[in-house]
Amino acid sequence: MGGPNDSRNFILNCDAWKKIGRGPFEARTIDIRLAPMTGAVENVGYFDERQFYFDLVGECVKADIKVTIGDGTPDFKLFWGIEAVEFYKKENPLLKAGVFIKPYPDKKMMERYERAEGIMEFGGIDIDSYNIITMRNLVHLEKKSAADLMEIKSFLSKKGIPFAVKGVFNKEDIEVMEEVKPDIIAVSNHGGRVDVRAGSTAEFLKENFLRLKKCCSALWIDGGIRSLKDIETASTYGADGVMMGRPFATALCQKKPFSQVLK
Repeated sequence: MGGPNDSRNFILNCDAWKKIGRGPFEARTIDIRLAPMTGAVENVGYFDERQFYFDLVGECVKADIKVTIGDGTPDFKLFWGIEAVEFYKKENPLLKAGVFIKPYPDKKMMERYERAEGIMEFGGIDIDSYNIITMRNLVHLEKKSAADLMEIKSFLSKKGIPFAVKGVFNKEDIEVMEEVKPDIIAVSNHGGRVDVRAGSTAEFLKENFLRLKKCCSALWIDGGIRSLKDIETASTYGADGVMMGRPFATALCQKKPFSQVLK
């Protein structure tokens, strides 16, 4: 999966949880979620893209890990994620998934939300993916303004679906969040693959959690979380949930139960 500059921000993400210390809030139990992942053949070395989503969602269901899916190119990466959730939903009628869509032109985004509506816990936008140059050029991603994001929020709100923004990682992002006030804000640098500035998501949360908490109903974070202690630390800085990607992908390839990932 890697990252620019010799995976600089990925390394910083992992190291920061050991350094930042506890925040001002009491530690509490918070949600653990699968982070949206696609490109299993390219990025994980998995043998089959469609099977990856079925295996990944299935293991999350077994371990009671909340599911989040994303999209990619070609379109079947999203469609197979939806199909996997639909499959497990037959035995688990209450199963839903968060759905993160990349910042395409609005029409394409709305079509994708509508395609996922039957399994959607919330509709999200992956604003940090715009800053991955190869991804942006490949699928023509857009930098969304506050007004753009408010239109998406309104579209989803009319359907009774919460709106999430993932990829908040700089001061400009915070200013946009103060205007948009999404239901969910996720601090993220795309697992260290976004390098608009050097730094970790943990340190960004520590510096900005009070300001961010005023903008949303739920504050999440991903990046470098590898232990129950890391999750506890995130909760003391006001995080209501964490998302994890690589540890679950690694466990899947090692045929290790997801319930054993965190120590």
